[in-house]
Amino acid sequence: MDHDILALLGDVRSVAARPAVHISQADHGGLTAYRALRHDAFVARQGLFAGHDLDDHDTDPRTIVLVARDAAGAVLGGVRLGPATDGPDLGWWRGGRLVVAPGSPPGIGSALVRAACARAEADGALRFEATVQTRTEPLFTRLGWQRVRPVTVAGHEHVLMRWPIGRIAALARSTKAALGPLLRGLTGVPGFVGDDGVPLPGTDVVAACDAIIPAMVERDPEWAGWCSVLVNLNDLAAMGATPTGLLDALGARDASFAARVLSGLRKASEAYGVPVLGGHTQFGVPASLSVTALGRTTDPIPGGGGKPGQRVWLTADLGGGWRPGYTGRQWDSTSFRRTPELRELLGSVAKARPAAAKDVSMAGIAGTLGMLAEASGCGAVLDVERVPRPRGASTGDWLTCFPGFAMLTAGAPAPAGPSVTAACGELVAGTGVALRWPDGELTTAIDGGVTGLGNS
Repeated sequence: MDHDILALLGDVRSVAARPAVHISQADHGGLTAYRALRHDAFVARQGLFAGHDLDDHDTDPRTIVLVARDAAGAVLGGVRLGPATDGPDLGWWRGGRLVVAPGSPPGIGSALVRAACARAEADGALRFEATVQTRTEPLFTRLGWQRVRPVTVAGHEHVLMRWPIGRIAALARSTKAALGPLLRGLTGVPGFVGDDGVPLPGTDVVAACDAIIPAMVERDPEWAGWCSVLVNLNDLAAMGATPTGLLDALGARDASFAARVLSGLRKASEAYGVPVLGGHTQFGVPASLSVTALGRTTDPIPGGGGKPGQRVWLTADLGGGWRPGYTGRQWDSTSFRRTPELRELLGSVAKARPAAAKDVSMAGIAGTLGMLAEASGCGAVLDVERVPRPRGASTGDWLTCFPGFAMLTAGAPAPAGPSVTAACGELVAGTGVALRWPDGELTTAIDGGVTGLGNS
């Protein structure tokens, strides 16, 4: 249809530039054709299977089949992919049964593999593997896949290959990696360098300061106002401090826009029961918002107080859902909560007094765990299967999003009211963060420190 429209419009150049092959998810006819190609290749010609090559993955409703069609709609090849294990999708996916019809144009197999990788990552996979015949290992290697180990399938030699998914590492780099070179020697109280808040020397006051991304302030001013309170109070909570007040600095194009930002800030202030003590507002400037929160504790909890061998717990509020317009990036678990629930969440770390604590920031659960481990002078392992996760979030999204309220603690759990708490990892000697999967396999999520600030 698109081809016909372009032709009618006289766009000869676009018609000529259209790819000869189109890859999409298979409909019923495409699935039938794909399975026929598989039978011809793996049963009739190669003799890898007797009778048929169908298995449990073919009847799993979560399995996705991608097919390559030519301009006439004929299926030239296909590949299947989906969760590797039964039960909830843990973000561990497998691809397989890659097949291309004899006589097809070159490059179709490579295109199908690339499409499968893109689809797996888009659906939240953090581990994507395929068992391939030894003769096709060079193809996967050229496409960037990594050899894991030799395996045997149907009595024939194969190779287990893994597609390197760098989603967690990329987020850590973009949000935190520049901090060390920028801030070294400029800020920090010994024992609390890189923490969520900072104890004011000689007092029981803890201060935290966060800015909201300008684009978010412009796009969703009420939500930006709410979040400016949320993120700062979470910072104080991670330090075990009781909040006493807020200061805001707001830039806005006019009073009308400023009122929208302040309405969200006011709602959050009232919901949490923490007053806005003062601040600064300027008109006629691009949108900007930062808030400083003040709290008190005589014995703040450090983010870098952990040691190798200590268990890691995650306490997360799984209620709510994705903030409209921020699916996969921001989980709203707080805007509907009552004041007693919010205050109970904020007091969880102070009550538990773990060895180390950090609230989950924009680096996500895995990235924030890397920050806690880095500040503690060690590394960490995260058990993917044991991480509390809401049903509406994929593993990839949940481990890399801002989850509303979530605390990582080492040495002791910090349960609180409506949240869910689970032991989901441990601190280990070394650096970085590894993901541990149900089969015991470890994959690298972050190789080395997150911020470059080092041991606190």
